This record gives sequence, structure tokens and C-alpha cells, in this order.
Amino acid sequence: MFTIFKDHRFAAGHFIPGHTGGCENLHGHNYRVRVHVAADTLDTLGMVIDFADLKVLVEEVLGRFDHRVINDFSPFDTTSPTAEELAAYTYREMARRLADRGDAEPRGLAVRKVEVWESESSCATYGED
Repeated sequence: MFTIFKDHRFAAGHFIPGHTGGCENLHGHNYRVRVHVAADTLDTLGMVIDFADLKVLVEEVLGRFDHRVINDFSPFDTTSPTAEELAAYTYREMARRLADRGDAEPRGLAVRKVEVWESESSCATYGED
């Protein structure tokens, strides 16, 4: 199996309803999201997926949050916008987009893991190791 990853960075605010340690207040992070994608076989160019194509897909999923309040967007208007939930959301959305590619199923192209970094020392992961 071949695996690649692409990092995406954005700045956004959020608050965690019900949190009692200060995070219930609006605050911001400079997020780094790393999306890992794997395939059993490479495409005709010898790639899992072109990094430029992966960048476009990740931007489709996360671009709307840049310099905004994550809580203002579905599903985070009803789900707590923690790093863990953002990782799971990104995983599901990326999985859907990759499955829509015509070459995904025969090559086993799939998202494997999503990491969401709120800071240099704080990260949540969703998916396989």
C-alpha cells in the first residue's frame, strides 16, 4: 500500500459549549490539518493522487472555516467543534470526495487518517494508524 499526506493550514475561531476551563469562550487557533490518503496501486502517472488534486479536495472541505467561527457552520452548529470532531468530519468528507473519483475503487484509493493540530503541541487524530 502507498500512502501520501497533505497539510492544510487555516486560522479560525471556535468555542466549546459546556466546557468549564475557559474554552467555552470564543478563541482562535492556527490549525494544521494533515490528510493521509492511500491506494493499493498507483495511477497511470505513478501517483496515489496528485498533490494538487488533493489540495483542491481538502480546500473544498476546510476552506469555508478560514478566518471564520467554526460553530457557525454545519455540523458544528449542533456538534462541539473540538479537534476530535473536526478530524472526524474532515475524514468523512474526504472519504466521500475520494469515493466519487472514477479511479478510486479499483485502486483502493481512500482516506486513511486525519490529524488536526490546534497548536504545535496539541493534535487529535481520526482514522487508521
